[in-house]
Amino acid sequence: MKKHGLLFLLFVAITSCQFSDKKVQSEDDLLQKELKKIDWKKVDAFPTIDACEAISDETQRRQCFFEYLTQTIQEKLNIDTLAILYPEIDTISVKVTVFPDATIKFEPQFPKDSVAYDKVKIDSILHNRLVDFPKINPAIKRGVPVKTQFILPVILNVEK
Repeated sequence: MKKHGLLFLLFVAITSCQFSDKKVQSEDDLLQKELKKIDWKKVDAFPTIDACEAISDETQRRQCFFEYLTQTIQEKLNIDTLAILYPEIDTISVKVTVFPDATIKFEPQFPKDSVAYDKVKIDSILHNRLVDFPKINPAIKRGVPVKTQFILPVILNVEK
């Protein structure tokens, strides 16, 4: 009887392992699930410059960065002929792209119906004037530097 009891227990132990197996998700399934959780439209930390790094509040650090960038662009453009060539333009929108390698690119944004001025000339002036920027630390997403883009309204001829 003991022999049959041991065989029965052995049989139950072997077959019960098969029923308790849970289906394990593959790595790809887990990766896809995790990627769907990530909000790719938001970053964990905005781009910044060294002068703003000491600010602990994220909102104030972001504001410091945008104010610094806007002011620097305004200063660089106010010493050029842009305001003289196009006095009717008081504000220009500049699309700023900060790449993961800390390089930066500026592109003027024009209204769709703007034909009153030479877009190529304005673009050329912007590219010539907007050089030698201080190091900009790129935005961070999950610990990795990422590309970010934003549009800054830049006021021309602040002295008026």
